[in-house]
Amino acid sequence: MPIQRERLIQLLDRAKTKNIVVVGDAMLDVYLIGEVERISPEAPVPVVRVTERRYSLGGASNVAHNVAAIGSSCSLVSTIGHDKSGAMLREMLRAIGVATTNLLEVDRPTTEKTRIVARSQQLVRVDEEDASDLAEDFRQTLKQNIRSALEGADALVLEDYNKGLLVPDVIEDAITSAKARAIPIVVDPKFRNFFSYAGATVFKPNVRELEAALGATIDIEHPDTLPSMLGRLQVQHILLTLGERGMVLFSGADNLVRIPTAAREVFDVVGAGDTVTAYLAAMLAAGASPVEAATIANMAAGIEVGKLGAATVTPVELIEYCERDVAQ
Repeated sequence: MPIQRERLIQLLDRAKTKNIVVVGDAMLDVYLIGEVERISPEAPVPVVRVTERRYSLGGASNVAHNVAAIGSSCSLVSTIGHDKSGAMLREMLRAIGVATTNLLEVDRPTTEKTRIVARSQQLVRVDEEDASDLAEDFRQTLKQNIRSALEGADALVLEDYNKGLLVPDVIEDAITSAKARAIPIVVDPKFRNFFSYAGATVFKPNVRELEAALGATIDIEHPDTLPSMLGRLQVQHILLTLGERGMVLFSGADNLVRIPTAAREVFDVVGAGDTVTAYLAAMLAAGASPVEAATIANMAAGIEVGKLGAATVTPVELIEYCERDVAQ
């Protein structure tokens, strides 16, 4: 459904008064950008002469970055290592106004993803991480940090990248605490704990993740499996992201809304899902209906994919985007 400019501005203004808590796997993204002029004599691989090194927030920290770009207050509950990457991630969050009080330092490295890019094409990605489940003593501290962050919160985001932070007992404790406050809960799941998010308001898998969980192909033209999925997941809404085909919001029998893609050009899809998650949470906190929140989040994703790497989308960009649609 299209959204009117006045309603969009109203929701964006309300969002600036809201406090969003993001819980999940924080990462540091590193981009090595350069030129390829020859093939290595050591192996049949390109030699990249690096001309620029760029750092950005990834994973749950990129969701927090997007929340901050909307203008909402944001607190990130996550873990970092006792290392240079963790210190950099903390300072980058502070610089954009994201509260880092509940960042927990643990005895394993900060997750870091390095992408090597030449001629606007990603050649290879290198991941440095420990994705094992967080130790019990750290999980107990993490639960306390989540409860503390949720005091005064208007929405909760659970951003799972299968890095060992969002394990079942942490998930259950976070959802229980959020439900006690009667605030919306937005989940961006991964396969490891896919069925552990009972009680969530909006559950946002992509079609590949849902098919892996079901063990079957999803036919959106005949989505007969979706009613049973709501019951199995015990969530209020499923927002299924379909890449270039947009999104489908399912809220029960005979209640399926298709949201076509809003992308005008696709430059880089990295981080688009994080933008969707941030806008979903902020708009629900501002009082948007699930359909309105999904529509606005889809518009934001359409802007984000036109940028290089994990990027943010501001309210001004959204309003301008909406005005161009009206003009056309």
